[in-house]
Parts: sequence; C-alpha cells; structure tokens
Amino acid sequence: MGAYDTEIDVLAAVARAALVREIDAEGVWDEDQVWREAFAEVPRHLFVPYYYVGVRGGYERRWRESPDPEERKRWVSGAYADTPLATRLRDGELISSASQPSLMAKMLVALRVEDGNRVLEVGAGTGYNAALLAQRLGDDDLVTTIDLEPEITESARQHLALAGYHPVVVTGDGARGVPERAPFDRIIATCTLPTVPRAWLDQCSPGARVLTPFATGLLALAVPDTGHAEGRFLSTPAYFVPLRGAGRAEPGAVSLHGLPRPAREHELFRFLLALTHGAFDPQDAYALWEREGRPDRARYGVTVSGERVWAWLDDPEGPYTWPLP
Repeated sequence: MGAYDTEIDVLAAVARAALVREIDAEGVWDEDQVWREAFAEVPRHLFVPYYYVGVRGGYERRWRESPDPEERKRWVSGAYADTPLATRLRDGELISSASQPSLMAKMLVALRVEDGNRVLEVGAGTGYNAALLAQRLGDDDLVTTIDLEPEITESARQHLALAGYHPVVVTGDGARGVPERAPFDRIIATCTLPTVPRAWLDQCSPGARVLTPFATGLLALAVPDTGHAEGRFLSTPAYFVPLRGAGRAEPGAVSLHGLPRPAREHELFRFLLALTHGAFDPQDAYALWEREGRPDRARYGVTVSGERVWAWLDDPEGPYTWPLP
C-alpha cells in the first residue's frame, strides 16, 4: 500500500468515526446498537469513488483519483458527510444516489432485522446499504440486492467486493422481487414506489416486515401471511429517486390553485397530497388536513388485503380511507 492509500485510509477512518458519533448523538441507534457497529466497520468511501455535488448551473464531480491532493481530501470528507450523494447522472437527471447515512440508519433500525433473517434490498445503489446488512447479519448469502440498471449492479458488485462483502446482486425489476431467492424475512427499498408490489408480499415469509419509501414518507408494513400486510408511516420525511421499470410513471402534477399559501408550502400537507393523489381533490385533502389538526405522518397507514390496497388516517376501517393503485 502506497503513501497515497495510507493517507486516504487514515482520513477515512477519522471521518467515519466522526459520522458515527454524529448519528449516535441523534439517538438513532438507541433501539438497536448493533447498527452502530456496522456503520463503524463499513468503509463508505469505497462505495462512492466519485460523486457529484450541486453547484450553480449543475453538478461538480469529486473523485478519488483527482490529481489534486486537496480535492482528494474533500472527496473523503464528503463521502462521510451526513448528506445524500448524487452518484449517477444521465442527461443531467439524477438516476442513482447514496442516501443520507442517518436516514439509512433510521430505516435499518425500523426494519427490525434479526439474526438469520433473509433480506431483500430493492435499489442496489452503490452497494453500501447491502454491505451494512451483510455486516449486521454476518452472512453474505442472507442478503440479496436488486437494481434495474446493469451498470449500477456491476459497480455495486465491484464496490462490495473491494470492501470484502459478497451478497447476491441481481439485475432486474425490483417491483417483481427476486422469487428465486425467496422467501424473505425483511424487504427494504431505497427508491419510491407508487404502490406496494404484490410480488413482494408473495415472496415474504410469515411474520415478515417491509420498509419502503412511499409518498415522501417511510412505510413500515407487517406481513402476517401472503397477500396481507398492514402498517403505519414513520414520522421521518424521506425523498428518494423513483423506482424505474416497465409501467412505472410519474404522477401528474395537481393544481393547488385556491389553496392557502401556508398549506401549499407545508411539508406535511405535501405528503398528504402525494398519498391521496388520484383519490382526493386537493381541496378535499386540504379540508381533511385542517379538520383533523394537520396530522403528522405517523397517523397514516396502508393496508393490503388480497387485491385491495388502501391508505387511511388513524384507523384502517375508520371514516378516512382511500384506494391506492
């Protein structure tokens, strides 16, 4: 190992320890300290050999192989910043990113992983999350990660191998799951979906748990048996790149004309609009939001029963329910 690599490793170790302390100070791991050990062990910088930071007029690349020593230091420092990192652009559009570490920590804690669990990750990204799961479970074969883009899965596989992890990396449509690797005890997605894929539930073992971004929130579902799932949103806001694949379409824009400006700009109202898209008129959503005291995310939930999927406020059989795709 050359002086360059030694310097990078030293800088990375210091930055990684600082990141762990920062997340620890938020109390994220209070419910499961094992994740603290995973974040302390997995070298995030190996999963982001380059990334992009927003600058006026576009993006600027930071990369490990920069000839400028100060640029390399900025690259390492940024790799351990508690922020999301843009990792792949296409025609100026973000198609893949490395999620904010503290949000990843919250999601992994909420997934409630237990020793011996078989886990499916939908959205391989850089491979970092799969590495954390493999580190936590102590067995690469228990972890499967899938992404639609071959270039993403190939680079994730390379990053994982460089860091010493070898979970199963699959190229395919994440909404269809990975039936040949089922059943799964836990499923976690790192991309936003328009609905809960039935294929996931079919591939769950009884008592499984699913955690997925949904309508700018994080939905945690308990799966007591095939074809049935129910759960609430975490209180944490979450914004992820949409799942790509056949038949996936962005919801059309809705007109907020006539709504009070504070409501239009309120983050929780925007969440309700996303969750009720296509089911409620924005005026009706606003009336519900005001009448119920501007509810936070944790009061909302989703139920899947057979062919029916519906969202609800407070009670799945209560007065405020609406269908989802």
